[in-house]
This record gives sequence, structure tokens and C-alpha cells, in this order.
Amino acid sequence: MRVWHRPIALVASILALAGVLPACAAPAVVNVQRANQISQYGITWRFDRDYPVGQFVNGDWWVVGPATVVSVTPGPSTAPPNEVNTLDVNEWGDTGLRDDKERRNGSMVVMSLGPAQGYDSRGITYERNVSVTFPYVLPADRSLISSISEVTVPNTVMQADLMWESEKESPNVMKAAAVLTSLSEAPPADAFRPAYVGANKQIFRASSLRWDLLQNLPVDATRYPVPPFDQYARYLERPWIDHLNGAWEGNWLVPVDNQPPYGREVARIVGTASLLLNMNATQDEKRRLLYGLVQYGIDLHGMVQLGAVFNEGGGITSGRKWPIVFAGLMLDDPSFAPSAQSSVFHEDAQTYYGQGWYGQKALWQIVMHHGTQQPYQEKPPGAWDEWDKTSEEYRTCCTVRAWVGEGLAAMLMGAKAEWNHNAFFDNIEDWMRKTDLYADNRKGYPRPPEETTTFDPFVDVFWTLHRGDVPAQPDGPSDRKWDVNQSGDMKWKWER
Repeated sequence: MRVWHRPIALVASILALAGVLPACAAPAVVNVQRANQISQYGITWRFDRDYPVGQFVNGDWWVVGPATVVSVTPGPSTAPPNEVNTLDVNEWGDTGLRDDKERRNGSMVVMSLGPAQGYDSRGITYERNVSVTFPYVLPADRSLISSISEVTVPNTVMQADLMWESEKESPNVMKAAAVLTSLSEAPPADAFRPAYVGANKQIFRASSLRWDLLQNLPVDATRYPVPPFDQYARYLERPWIDHLNGAWEGNWLVPVDNQPPYGREVARIVGTASLLLNMNATQDEKRRLLYGLVQYGIDLHGMVQLGAVFNEGGGITSGRKWPIVFAGLMLDDPSFAPSAQSSVFHEDAQTYYGQGWYGQKALWQIVMHHGTQQPYQEKPPGAWDEWDKTSEEYRTCCTVRAWVGEGLAAMLMGAKAEWNHNAFFDNIEDWMRKTDLYADNRKGYPRPPEETTTFDPFVDVFWTLHRGDVPAQPDGPSDRKWDVNQSGDMKWKWER
């Protein structure tokens, strides 16, 4: 189903022509070409004839369908003879890979979410029946995701500049992916790409963006480490393949030229990007980055509509909630606000209110890691078992420290109520507070040295300069805890 508000656009056009509205209110002219093939990110789709084609504002392609895709290059194939593999195993003895030569450079049309993938059979969740074969008739209101497989692994990750030396390379077996969207008619020229999952191809438009919601806060780039807008625009330029529904196996699969494989870096990138967008820079400087972040939010919103959950535990699925909330704010669309009753996001499931051992009220739990793990912060460190110690390691290495950017951006944009999970923000506040309010209660155990800092110097600076600029705003209306001891898929325990 493809949706956009054509009657409103038509009225706006008439009023603009009559001089009632400024010309900017009129819809942009659709830029339609005709082509029998199109290419992006090293992937070429070839059709059986010329079709009307064009590009969304983020650069991804659409075609008026149904369209017959006769082939894609590089095409789906078995493993090449020169392939070099390293079946990476992590410190826990886990791997998402296997020695399997059946499929490389696979394509998918994703109608439901789950770990099954048809891109590369080295990934242990590969299923041949979800891998598209060509020629393929791509119906209207469908999205074709095509990929390029790596010939050798490991390879340098897209976000290598953010990583320490041991994590600049990754064993992921996918190199790149691109999305071709089939629509029943050409979209407006200022259209974002609809979500690449499912049949709901609702069109959102750049002309709807609420630029006025972005703050214009000063950060002196001659004194402080301000990353280039283009660096983060590149990070968010390509589709982030997130339809595996949070499956941990995706850490070894997703395309390294498109996205970070681990949730810690997802949160870091969307957080830093959001703070950059709230700096005192021009719209032209911000535009490409803004389009990329809003596009990611649209994709995630589409997944949530299909029942996505991002609650794998550890640090795997962080960073998915804020892009949805951000996109909803910027598009002025309240339907993006995740439901407190039915949505599950990593940051929310790991944070809750209770009575911590050193007097803190905002607590953190790992949720799961090789099975369900119990909360631990109610107990003093002397009573922790090995999994409790592992939980604390994940709190300091991989989660709260990476969440600060997105949390600060949400507060600066007055979005605590839209996020609607207050314990998330209070965990961040406790983490970043320079003064240790709980020093007298720590019983000789030192405050973790990682606290008061993030992984990203720009986020640290932004917090120091502009935490005090957070406007007064309502809290989220509900408090809840993810109760790991409950049965069923939804384990929320309502506290308020």
C-alpha cells in the first residue's frame, strides 16, 4: 500500500498558483527518467525494458512497477574460488558464521521480520527460500534489497575512524547493500524512501520537516573536537539492514560499507549525528545528514509496525528507538511515537527504577546473555556472581556510555515524553554527573572510572556546554520495568 496526501498537495498547488500560499508550499516537480537499468553502491539492476525511474531525497532509487528485473550485478552465485574466510569466534565461543558455499550476493524482498536471510549462506541464519532468483517480477509496493558479499574477511568497518585498533576490522561477510523500491506511480520529488520492509509504502516528504525543532547551539570548532558533517552523513547515507529483528547473528552478517554491526556504535552514531544537527550550522550543512537520520527512522518505524523488537541484551540492539522518535518529531507525525504497551527497545528494557546498593534509584540490567540474566544492582559488589560481574562490564563497556548523545539530543528537543521511559534518562544523568552523589554509600568500592565520560569527545563537550540548555519538559507518562522472570513475549511490569 502506497500512501501520500495527494488532495492536500493538490490544494496547496492551487493556492500557491493563486498567490494564497508562498511558492514553497507547492509540491516539488517529480523528476522522472526512463531507464532499462540503474546502479547504486556497486549494484546494478537490469530490467526487461525501459521503466519510469527516479531517486528519493536520500539517493535511493524507485521504479514504477510492476517491473521485471532480469538480472542484478553482481549476481547471486556460489562462493568464488578465490574466497578467503575466517570463521570468527567471539570470547564466548559463539559465531554467526559457517563454512557454506551455496549463496553469495543474495537479494531479498522482506515481508516479515526475523533472523532468516537470503544474502550470504556463510551466515548461520541463511535460508534459500527467502533468497530472490532472477528474472524476478517486482510488484508495486515492494522493495528489493540486493547485496554484495565480501570475498575475503575480515575487512575494515565503515566507522573505523571511531574505533580502537582492535575493532577497526570486522568478520562480517556482507560488503554492501542497496534498495530498489517499486511503486505504482512516481512519488513527489521530495519523497523519502518508504520503509524497505512490508507492503505499506507510505510516503513521507522533506517539505514536511520541522527544521524549527532543531536547536542552533554554539560549539566553537576552533576549540573543541567537532566532527565533520560529511563524515556522519556518510555513515547514514546507505540503508542499514536491520530486519533480522535484533538477532545476534547479524553481528557477523550486516554489510560493513553500510552500517556498524554492533548496537553500541549504532547508538554512538545516531547520538552524535543528532547533536550535530542541533548545532548552529546552516540547513545546507545539515541537510544530507538530516535526510539520512530521518530515513533510518522511517525504516525502523516500518519494522516496528511489523512487530520488530530490539531486545537482544548485552549491547547488541541499542540505538534503534531514538531515530524513530526523532523522525516522528521532524516529520510532525505522532504515529511514530512507539507504544509503551507493545514496543520493546534495548535502552528501555535495560533501565528501570529500584533501590540500588549505593542509593541510586535508576538501575540497569543486562536482560539476557546466553540466556536470561537476573538484575544485579540491588546487591553490593561483594555479593555478585560471575554473571553479575559480566553485567556490570556491559554497563560500562557497551551501553550507557554509548547512549549519552541520543539521550541529550532527545532532552534538548523536548522529547522525554515522546520517548516515554524516564529511567533511561536518569541512568544517563547519573552516569555523566561529575559530582558523585553516592560517594558516601559506596562502602569502599570506587566509582567506575568510565563514568562521567562517553566514547566520543564531541558528545562530552556537548554535554558540558549544553546540558544546562535542556528546556523544562514533561517526563514520560509511564514507568515500567522489563521483568525477566515473567512469561510471555511482553514482560513489562508497570510501575506508574
